[in-house]
Amino acid sequence: MNDLPWLKTARAAQLAGDDGALRPTVFAEMTAIAAETGAVNLGQGFPDFDGPPEILEAARQAIADGVNQYGPGRGNPILIDAVRDQRRRHYGLEHARDEVLITVGATEAISAALLAYCDTGDEVIAFEPYYDEYAAVAALAGAKLVPVALQVGDFQPDPADLERAITPRTKAIVLNSPHNPTGAVFTPERLRAIAEIANRHGILVISDEVYEHLTFGPRHVPIAALGLDPDLSIAISSGGKTFSVTGWKVGWAVSTPRRISEITAVKQYMSFVGSVPLQPAIALGLGLSDAFFDTLRAQFTAKRDRLVEGLEATGMRVFTPESGYFALADVAPLGHASATELAYALPREAGVAAVPVSPFARPGRDDLRSIMRFAFCKRDETIAEASKRLQEFAARAAQS
Repeated sequence: MNDLPWLKTARAAQLAGDDGALRPTVFAEMTAIAAETGAVNLGQGFPDFDGPPEILEAARQAIADGVNQYGPGRGNPILIDAVRDQRRRHYGLEHARDEVLITVGATEAISAALLAYCDTGDEVIAFEPYYDEYAAVAALAGAKLVPVALQVGDFQPDPADLERAITPRTKAIVLNSPHNPTGAVFTPERLRAIAEIANRHGILVISDEVYEHLTFGPRHVPIAALGLDPDLSIAISSGGKTFSVTGWKVGWAVSTPRRISEITAVKQYMSFVGSVPLQPAIALGLGLSDAFFDTLRAQFTAKRDRLVEGLEATGMRVFTPESGYFALADVAPLGHASATELAYALPREAGVAAVPVSPFARPGRDDLRSIMRFAFCKRDETIAEASKRLQEFAARAAQS
């Protein structure tokens, strides 16, 4: 008997056992344990501070002004134009209005794109470790996720490995740069090589770029600006990470008019519209000055540096991220071979919650087994307290 769609989805995301029993995602589980134990939560990627006041005020004003009913199915034209302006201003890319679709977060955009183009027996390539949604939605579509490993260290994609992973059944490549969970920013040279491979084989590239404005050195360059055939390009981003409003769920997809129409055919039955009063606020955010985005990068760079310093002081081997909300650290130097086992013990023994990287990969990636992900999208005092607790935990362990 074939698995029902919910079970295929859960199994692909490693949320169901052989008996079909379900368990929560590691993010939800660690957040629940943190709440139960009073641990500092560095597990789930949400800030413990509010976004820019002018953006919050714009949302409040929209609600007060009555922007509370159904809006246009493809999104508020104000936000559509803001996305177009953002792509032109930061990357030199020109888009018409019918090349932008507003979605309920980037997650919906990715889901709608995969469901629009993938079918039973198809293959979807993703660079591993990967955001767990990719495998789950590929399975829901009846497709198989084919991982291409990013090697521990620089976590840069190897175009030769990508080429070897392609088969006649390959329908799409899910590209995530800036990358979650590693924080790598894929180099323009690697992205050009990926674009050339996709063009040659006629494979869609679904480019998840939600951390595009949170880079700490090398700037993000979209693959759409590096030679990818426009009809093979589906660029996806959102405002939640950039503006520290992760609960707002305002995202978008950018592609050719034909692709946007096809993705909309799926998306409109997932949510016709969403986050209507929040869309003008995100539009305002996208139009903020270059000084705002420079300050944003500087603030998050400082947070990253504080957490990296704190983790290194415990004896962990830290992989300094170039982007995003997270730092990866190898806990093997502390005597722990399994980051998963440590993740369950850490909230009670150290008062800090984090997540292992293994749920972001297929079983068998032994090189990721001892690596843990810590969030630094937190107030400075939160990072300082977590670092203190982890250092005390490591010191106690060293004495025992």
